[in-house]
Amino acid sequence: MSSFLVYYPFQLATNPQSGSQLRPLEMLQAFERYAQSANKIMLIISGTSSERMAQWEKLVKEDGLEGIEFCYSENQTIPLWLTDPSHIPTKPFIDKSVFKELKRRNIPIGVFYRDVYWKFDDLYPVKGLKKVALQTIYRLEEKFYQKYVSTVFLPSQAMSRYVSIATNHVPLPPGGRRVELPERKTQISHPQGIYVGGINSEDYGVETLLEAVKELKQEGTQFELHIACREDEFERAKAKRPDVFHENNATFYHKNASELEQVYAEMDMAFIPRKKTVYNDFSVPVKLVEYLSSGIPVVASDCDAQREIIEQGGYGVIVQDDKEGMKQGIREMIQASAAIKLKIQSDFLQNHSWDARVHKVVTTLVGGNS
Repeated sequence: MSSFLVYYPFQLATNPQSGSQLRPLEMLQAFERYAQSANKIMLIISGTSSERMAQWEKLVKEDGLEGIEFCYSENQTIPLWLTDPSHIPTKPFIDKSVFKELKRRNIPIGVFYRDVYWKFDDLYPVKGLKKVALQTIYRLEEKFYQKYVSTVFLPSQAMSRYVSIATNHVPLPPGGRRVELPERKTQISHPQGIYVGGINSEDYGVETLLEAVKELKQEGTQFELHIACREDEFERAKAKRPDVFHENNATFYHKNASELEQVYAEMDMAFIPRKKTVYNDFSVPVKLVEYLSSGIPVVASDCDAQREIIEQGGYGVIVQDDKEGMKQGIREMIQASAAIKLKIQSDFLQNHSWDARVHKVVTTLVGGNS
């Protein structure tokens, strides 16, 4: 029976608290479903460098490399050699050993390269000599992947220009999770929208959104905005801009993801109002996938990667990242929300689920017949 290898050069989270921790687990579950449907064996190597070494040696000893069709791997926000808890690998050459042997056997390797924030001085918080050293290691990681990897998978095509790995670049579907959706209302009598996420940076565009809603209400438009954020961020924002972060402009929540599900069920639209920047143009926000998985149409600013997903699927309205753009987006969505909800329910998960993501990996690495 043929097989494939999932190689994670890090420890898997037992209680994932973020999208970056959850994604490898979601991919594993989707790969398991693929293995069952395609009658293949899924091999997994993950953990610390010592754990990976032991698993790899066992696989080689048992002739487990025979029949492997492809290898899928991922990197993290730190280079693969620094992912041990101490950030000092006990077996620093294990990753080279694995990739070198796979390439020698002509087994295609694909790696999901999740971010390049370290290339942007305004985003990368490390300073001084430590920053220089880490950026050097990141560049070595790019060279390592260029030597051994046949395909680099990316969150978006727009990110490709910032990835210095001269090989095949392929964007992946964002990976939506299946949510049991309540029956949606088809008539909007009292339109409502939600924003979930950080509010402590102008880059998020939340103040712009709040000012737009404030003006719409003053102009007579009936609309209620809900904002879910951390309580400490809300208190700081309210102290800084009490006129904007005011209960007359929005209802503020400090709930976790599971508590928000009932709130989502009442929403007619959701917002991603972040400012258009070089970084925001190629990054795909986790909350975009969360909104769409929950069946909510999105009003989003004109950042390239999120615009591509929304416009290609017909999942929302794209606007300029300013107050007038947000006002226009809300007006348009009040009219279009019910129809867009039906569109999301009909095909979002079909095209952008974790299973669709795995399908894209497999067809890219080994073709459409596997």
